[in-house]
Amino acid sequence: MKLATLKNGTRDGQLVVVSRDLTQAVTVTNIAMTMQQALDNWAIAEPELQQVYQQLNDKQLPEAFSFVENACESPLPRAYHWADGSAYVNHVELVRKARGAEMPDSFWTDPLMYQGGSDQFIGPRDDIPMASTEWGIDFESEIAVITDDVAMGITSEDAGQHIKLLMLVNDVSLRNLIPGELAKGFGFYQSKPSSAFSPVAITPDELGESWHDNKVHLPLTTHLNNTLFGQPNAGVDMTFDFAQLVEHAAKSRPLGSGTIIGSGTVSNYDRSAGSSCLAEKRMLETIADGKPSTPFMAFGDKVRIEMFDPQGKSLFGAIEQTVKQYPGA
Repeated sequence: MKLATLKNGTRDGQLVVVSRDLTQAVTVTNIAMTMQQALDNWAIAEPELQQVYQQLNDKQLPEAFSFVENACESPLPRAYHWADGSAYVNHVELVRKARGAEMPDSFWTDPLMYQGGSDQFIGPRDDIPMASTEWGIDFESEIAVITDDVAMGITSEDAGQHIKLLMLVNDVSLRNLIPGELAKGFGFYQSKPSSAFSPVAITPDELGESWHDNKVHLPLTTHLNNTLFGQPNAGVDMTFDFAQLVEHAAKSRPLGSGTIIGSGTVSNYDRSAGSSCLAEKRMLETIADGKPSTPFMAFGDKVRIEMFDPQGKSLFGAIEQTVKQYPGA
């Protein structure tokens, strides 16, 4: 099943069911007005939404209308909880290697995770407003899951059943602000502004055989200014799967329905597939040449993040955003 949230002038938008080929949509106000409302009542809403989805794909709903990705909010325009992991530990290892630091052995057994701002996400086709390019503007192409209610202390063996939807993510990062914040020993804040998510959220079954072991076994494609930047496979070199990330997030607290858990930057040891963020490419340049040569994003730069099924069809729609000068700056 595929779901999206259309802009309608409210904070939480209008939930719609989207056809498998991303061409048609239909409102479902009799089931749920918003994505969060559907997630809060998922056991009841999910089978009803699935029935609408089947009818939509079978072209049995005359009230269906054309689906336009530009009209979408992020599937959850705001969320109670957004936590981003760093499941591709080879990426973390590379970061530390570039600055000559050893990586603690615990990084291979205990996931890194931070809680990000979730009061206002950016729409998948909306500009990224920034006050200054001196902050080191970077994209991070990722995958995220949305859970229903998760009990505190859940194990990874049980956590997978609580993964209800998947999305793509652009976790916008301000690289030049990160070192100063981390040096304080209290984590990210200013260096992690609002993120954006794909136009469509999908249930795991939409991935077919590409979803197993709680991982998405498909390339994640990123273009920068219409040039291919990277397409590493999200199922390769993922040290911690999504069930393990959910387990980590729920160790000392329950997770409410609508919790979003991110994978962190998708990264492969095989660097021929390219990268999912500018920082990784700059790290590789630093290791090879002693200094980076790729700049961070400038005003006017455009990033596009998308994932395709084995037949080449877009699964989630595309995140496509341009960095623009914040009008108040």
